[in-house]
Amino acid sequence: MTSDTTVQGGCNCGSIRYTIPAKPLTVVACHCRNCQRQSGSAYSVNLIVKAKDMSVEGELALYTDNDTNSGNPVLRKFCGKCGSPIRSEAGSAPGIYVVKAGTLDDPAPYEPRAQLWTCTALPWVTIPEEQPKFEKEPEA
Repeated sequence: MTSDTTVQGGCNCGSIRYTIPAKPLTVVACHCRNCQRQSGSAYSVNLIVKAKDMSVEGELALYTDNDTNSGNPVLRKFCGKCGSPIRSEAGSAPGIYVVKAGTLDDPAPYEPRAQLWTCTALPWVTIPEEQPKFEKEPEA
């Protein structure tokens, strides 16, 4: 049984399913080049959640991304069958998962609350005026 705060989602082929029984800490849009490449789009919308709150069914494949601003690797986890990106784990933020909003069963309620890496935002992307904007990522 799920509550109205439970978040569920999965990959395109159904091999990966996940549950997060808590509200996300926040939701951000990331315009960094790595998120652009990983999402295949102009930016990636991400739920920021506590790692302890996320359970996953199925086997996640791993790509270790060493091309990071912090120098700490980002573990990018995805479905090895269909390639859907599921979450990232930044070495600079232990205990936190960055979950790809596009994999949610219902992504509609999760509007970004901030815009990150606006220094590499594509010039044709309209960033909402009212949202906080960060040239890179905010300080911890």
